[in-house]
Amino acid sequence: MNHTGLLLCRLDELADPGSRGFELAGRQLFAVRQGQQVFVYVNRCPHRGVPLEWVPDQFLDASGRLIQCASHGALFIPESGECIAGPCEGAALTALPCHIVDGQVWLDDNF
Repeated sequence: MNHTGLLLCRLDELADPGSRGFELAGRQLFAVRQGQQVFVYVNRCPHRGVPLEWVPDQFLDASGRLIQCASHGALFIPESGECIAGPCEGAALTALPCHIVDGQVWLDDNF
């Protein structure tokens, strides 16, 4: 089967729940897994313009349910990237469309 887009990783390379950072085509990205769903975002806080993590691959809060900016504690919903707490409340992370095929996570063509 032909797949379009860019292969990011295998689904089993992401903990559930979990997150992982990537650098592709000179862009800093991260993926968040919640069950059988994966969400990919540009690794840039909408408030400060800095990467979200201080420790590699640690993008989630202690509950594993929300994305957290290590710089100022803003919290984002993984499914939408919307900030629900912190100085950038109402802003959102930049989402990158992706899909899962045969246990692999692919970025869509418009990456």
